[in-house]
Amino acid sequence: MQKQKAPAIVSDINVTPMVDVMLVLLIIFMVITPLLSKGQTVELTKANNAIAMKAADAEDAIMVAITRNGQTFLMPGNSRVTPDELPTKVADLLTGRLDKTVYVKADARAKYGAVEEVIDFLRGAGVDELGLLTEALQNQRPAE
Repeated sequence: MQKQKAPAIVSDINVTPMVDVMLVLLIIFMVITPLLSKGQTVELTKANNAIAMKAADAEDAIMVAITRNGQTFLMPGNSRVTPDELPTKVADLLTGRLDKTVYVKADARAKYGAVEEVIDFLRGAGVDELGLLTEALQNQRPAE
């Protein structure tokens, strides 16, 4: 009976498991990233002289979104509200804040009356500073 030899030791690095894990992570991030968008998605109006409002991107920024079909959403929380509920809910969110700006982002095809109604109710809630969010045209740079 012959004595069997042990197989030769492979000293090469096997990267296949690492590549598999990286591809799975890439797919997970590609699927989850669009879901992380803040609030309701609307097609913003394009403006020539858009001003960058960096404070609107904050996690705790108070934002009212008006969709194309006239629905109103209040962030933080992304909860659907009616315009007449806005004064009480916004007043509650503004208590104890230093920055009392409320940002309004309306779809470009939303009816003007719906946007005006929301702004009117916000003014009734005591909001003095409104930020109307727009999108800069492609060939224009936002003002700093």
